[in-house]
Amino acid sequence: MKNIEEINQAIVKKISAEKKLPIFFPGDIVKVGVKITEGKRDRIQYFEGVCIAKKNRDINSSFTVRKISFGEGVERTFALYSAIVDSIKVIRSGKVRRAKLYYLRDRTGKSARIAEKIKKKIGIDLETKPEQVIEENLETSKDKKSNEPKKAEIKVSKSSKDEDKKDKVSEESFKTNLKKEVSNKESSKKKK
Repeated sequence: MKNIEEINQAIVKKISAEKKLPIFFPGDIVKVGVKITEGKRDRIQYFEGVCIAKKNRDINSSFTVRKISFGEGVERTFALYSAIVDSIKVIRSGKVRRAKLYYLRDRTGKSARIAEKIKKKIGIDLETKPEQVIEENLETSKDKKSNEPKKAEIKVSKSSKDEDKKDKVSEESFKTNLKKEVSNKESSKKKK
């Protein structure tokens, strides 16, 4: 006989396979598409606000979204795997240090702001293939090693030439600045 937890987990897997739910956390600004039936018509109404709480309990998982509408705070709690939740979209991820952001209820304006979490992406995932050692590979690697120091020497000589040019330019600009200062002092003395 199946346990209630096993049944709930099976239902969660089935729903999550049908519906694509993003990973979001408290502090994120979330846009929730809610199915509303008016008579015979169905439509989707979006509720956008800050996720202030999230409860992970298999089929009973829920999250609370808070927004300020016409100067009045409105909170709405949604069941994560409910049929009325059509879509969830993360607009912006927030940087917070708490699981429940109930302190936002007392705050308004600038004090209710949440800093944005910046996600760092470092490079691209690359697959590396081990190189097989063959005589041709060894010969080409030796040739490359013999050519590399020559390139390095050329680079050093170019950079030293560039430095010499910079030194000459800086000396000339220094001299012109001195001449201007001297001429300015002389003209100010003549005026007095």
